[in-house]
Amino acid sequence: MSWQSYVDEHLLGDDVDGQRLTAAAILGLDGAVWGQSNAFPQVEPEEITAIVNEFNELGGSLAPSGLYLGGSKYMVIQGEPGAVIRGKKGPDGVTIKKTNQAIIIGIYEEPMTPSQCNIIVERHGDNLIDQGI
Repeated sequence: MSWQSYVDEHLLGDDVDGQRLTAAAILGLDGAVWGQSNAFPQVEPEEITAIVNEFNELGGSLAPSGLYLGGSKYMVIQGEPGAVIRGKKGPDGVTIKKTNQAIIIGIYEEPMTPSQCNIIVERHGDNLIDQGI
């Protein structure tokens, strides 16, 4: 299975209580896009670098300035240093999970809740970690 198929069939295909992600992507830690949904924003290299640095520095650098994806600013909310970053933008938001080789990004809009997004993104991230990816 290709990474694009993984995004389309698994990240976007999974639901929690009938709610699905609005957009999703898997990117290498170097910022290379492995697969992304059509609705995923066009991210800038410096946005991905900031996210990867946040994981490597175990948190703290994005909270004051915000998390940016495709120019949209998300307020950083609680996460797990080195493993998960969560962000909110009004009623919508994002969950980012770091694996050994990649980051999984899930974007949601209402009526999906933050916890529903977290379940999908983190479950897939944990699965890839278990596979050594």
